[in-house]
Amino acid sequence: MSLVRPPGPGKGEGEAGGRRGRGAEGLLLDIGPCLRLFGGLERLAGAVAADLEAQGLAAGLAVAPTPQGAFWLAGTGRPPPCPDLPALRASLDALPVAALDLSAAVAAQLESFGTRRLADLRRLPRAALGRRIGAATLARVARAYGELPDPRPDFPFPPRFEAGLDLPAPTDQAAALVFAGRRLIAALAGWLGAGQAGVAQCLLHLVHRGRPATALLLRFASATRDPARLERVLRERLERLPLPAAVEGLLLAADRVVGLPGRSGGLFAGGGMDGEAMAALVERLRARLGDARIHGLAVAAEHRPECATRRPAEGVAPPSSPPAAISRPFWLLARPRALAEVGGRPWYRGPLHLLAGPERIESGWWDGGEEGTDGPAAGDLRRDYFVARTADARWAWVFRELRSPGGWFLHGWFA
Repeated sequence: MSLVRPPGPGKGEGEAGGRRGRGAEGLLLDIGPCLRLFGGLERLAGAVAADLEAQGLAAGLAVAPTPQGAFWLAGTGRPPPCPDLPALRASLDALPVAALDLSAAVAAQLESFGTRRLADLRRLPRAALGRRIGAATLARVARAYGELPDPRPDFPFPPRFEAGLDLPAPTDQAAALVFAGRRLIAALAGWLGAGQAGVAQCLLHLVHRGRPATALLLRFASATRDPARLERVLRERLERLPLPAAVEGLLLAADRVVGLPGRSGGLFAGGGMDGEAMAALVERLRARLGDARIHGLAVAAEHRPECATRRPAEGVAPPSSPPAAISRPFWLLARPRALAEVGGRPWYRGPLHLLAGPERIESGWWDGGEEGTDGPAAGDLRRDYFVARTADARWAWVFRELRSPGGWFLHGWFA
């Protein structure tokens, strides 16, 4: 399959059928191995044409068994598919000689011989024809007709993504900017998919006239190439971004990519929130509340509960799974809450039933409780911790203070 984007106005305009002129851009796709996957040639060609139209791209599309033949036919618009060589050769015979992009002098010379179509050209003696149009052009014709092999190198994807888009009219409306950015996001997702990669952040530049561009950093909770997630974060950020002036163009760039191979889906849809859904929730909260208010937690090598977690450094992801440890509550109180003691037992809206413990934590003599970077340090602790059940069947984490004056304290709740 070949896709040819026609040249700009004034280029390549000529005979009926819209021949490919100088300056046209083309893309060759090997679709043979994936025809069955997409349901056949007609469905695949229709899907490609619909996607091009949805993105506002004007392009000719042709299907042929040779790359050069498909490229020349695509320059005529959207001819009928040529699934085999006989059909291809019949279609090529009807093309004008101008499809070869010959020099004006050579084209005029051939026209003086009465050569109008490729069929007329192929009836001329090859030796004399090679002297007039050159051996390279003659070989190109042979490759188009399938008479010579035509190997093509694979397209090398650039290591850095950067794509721009000029808006038809300046705007400061978030909805219009999201609509325009959707095309750039689709291009980014395709680039990432081809490289089996994802991005944890990318940068969108909003171009203004006579002013510096506004840089908008799009951050994601985990690496992704899902266009829906990319667009959702873009929409949330744009709706809350004050613009100094109307936007005339967009430029999306991404150079920090990570490997993100595909994965197989489950046979049955499972319940609960998977990792991608949680990442999407974090991204939405960050976009609405700000990056500084939403962050992850990293496990620290500390016995004291107040010091066992840390806010990870910027750009450093927390470990995928915390190290194995004994049971810890999901919700830790900011400060332990003193409990009453009745008959030697801790009391919280009734007597507490101790289920497990004690677990002694005696550590932290070195910091003395001085002020730290994350707030007051825990200092020297000497406590016996217990898992307890309250009268209303809630599970709590309590401890008995071993230092004077002692007492019982509530420190957290289990989910």
